[in-house]
Amino acid sequence: MHPCTLVLLLPLAACGETLWRSAIDNAVSEAMDSVVEYVAPIVAPLEDLPEPDGRALRLTVGRRTTPAVLLQELGERRLWRTSAGVVVATEGGRVTATSGLRQMLAATRFEGPDPLAHPAVLLDRPAAARRLVDLMAADRAPEWMRFGVALDCRLRAERTTEPEVLLVSERCRTRGSFGFTNRFWVEADSGAVLRAEQWVGPGVPMLVLDFLSPAS
Repeated sequence: MHPCTLVLLLPLAACGETLWRSAIDNAVSEAMDSVVEYVAPIVAPLEDLPEPDGRALRLTVGRRTTPAVLLQELGERRLWRTSAGVVVATEGGRVTATSGLRQMLAATRFEGPDPLAHPAVLLDRPAAARRLVDLMAADRAPEWMRFGVALDCRLRAERTTEPEVLLVSERCRTRGSFGFTNRFWVEADSGAVLRAEQWVGPGVPMLVLDFLSPAS
């Protein structure tokens, strides 16, 4: 195994959180068996990879696309891994942590509920939310670590050409001038996220997730 260790940091509390922490550690350990450098690239086009069995995501970073298979789930929290060793943690349709990319989203936590949980409400009432994120480089160099970066976000939903699908736009800014927009395509009735484009750290292209089945 390569001597470096990629760590996903998520808020931990109570027994369920301990199990989740253990699942993350195991997933990262297994992923590192296939990692040759600090950065685990997404290297193969989707058509060159075998179709995964069971629930899966399709991840796209820049021009690279690959499936990510389900490793572990605890309620709405799920861990996914690509064949190249990229690990992504999600809660519902939102990415909360990543490992194996040049820059890592180490943790995500909300001050209050996540408005994305009720997308239909956002049609008539846009909502504000504050999210705190921890960021670090792949080599975990202390000078590149940032903890508790505050993102002030505003979410709104609109109908698409498909009546059963809503588009939720989430515009976020830091206290400085940096900003970005996440987009989520969700089922109007169930609120299930079908596709998402999300910011996962500076210096990394938007991460696109396609949920390949409703169960995913």
